[in-house]
Amino acid sequence: MTDLSAGSPSVAEIRDDYSALVQRKRVYGGILLILFISLMAAGFRTADARNAGSFVDGWRRILDYPTEVLSEAWEKVALLPGHLAHFMPALIETLNIAAASTLIGAVLGTFLSLLATRGMAPWPALIPIFRRISDICRAIPEIVIALVLIFVLGGGPVPAMIAIAIHTAGALGKLFSEVNENASLKPVEGLQSVGASWAQRMYLGVIPQVGPNYVSYALLRFEINIRASAILGFVGAGGIGYELRNSMSWGQGRYDEAAAIFVLLFVTIVLVDQLSGVLRNRLTHGAAS
Repeated sequence: MTDLSAGSPSVAEIRDDYSALVQRKRVYGGILLILFISLMAAGFRTADARNAGSFVDGWRRILDYPTEVLSEAWEKVALLPGHLAHFMPALIETLNIAAASTLIGAVLGTFLSLLATRGMAPWPALIPIFRRISDICRAIPEIVIALVLIFVLGGGPVPAMIAIAIHTAGALGKLFSEVNENASLKPVEGLQSVGASWAQRMYLGVIPQVGPNYVSYALLRFEINIRASAILGFVGAGGIGYELRNSMSWGQGRYDEAAAIFVLLFVTIVLVDQLSGVLRNRLTHGAAS
C-alpha cells in the first residue's frame, strides 16, 4: 500500500513556514510604517517651512479665534433667535442646492452605472469609456468645477449645483455599478427573450432589485452635498456658506452672526444625518428581507 503521508510536510515544518510568513509580514508592515511616518514628517516640515508662520509658534493661539467668536456670541445671545430667522432663507437655499444636485447626480450616475456594467450595457465595447467618464467626474473636486463655472456663469447657486451634480454623478456611478454587479441577470434575459427594449429591461429587470441600495447611497450623498454646498459658498456660489464668509470676513462685531450660522449648519447636518440614517436602515433591511 502507498503511504499517503510520504512527502507531506510535518507539523514542525508547517509551524516553521507559518512563523516565517508572520515574520515577513511584520517586517513589511514595519517598513511601510516607517515609510509612512517619514513621508508625513517630511511633508509637515515642507508645509511648515512654506507657511506664513511656524506651526510651533502658532499652535498655542489655535483657540484664540474660537474663543473670540464664542465670547462675542455669548455677549449678544439675545440676538441669536433673530439671526437664526435671518439666515434661514440662506440655509434653505443651501439645502435646495444639495437636493437638486443630488437628484441630478443620481439620475446621471444611474445611467453611467448601467452603461458601465457587464451584462447590462447596450454597448459592451464602450464600457471602459463610460467608466473613465465616471472616474473623471469624481476625480475633479467640486470647488475646482465651481470656480470654472463661476468664471463662465457668474456667482450664484447654479454653478454650485452643476459642480456638485457632476461630482455626485461620478461618485454614485461608481457605487451604483458595484451594486449592479450583484444583481441577477435572469429577469433581464427573460425580458430580452420576449423582445423588451434596453430601457424596459433596465426599468423592469434591474431597477427593482437595486432600487433600495440606490436610494440608500443617494441619501448618504445628500448629507455630503449639504456640506459641499456650504463650502462652495465661500467662493461665491451662494447659500449659507456665502453668508458665513461675509460674517467671518467682516471680523469682530459680526461674530455673533457667524456663531448663529454655525448653529444652523450643525443642527441641520445632525438632523439630516439622523433622518437619512433611519431611512437607509429601513431600505437596506427591507432589501435584505
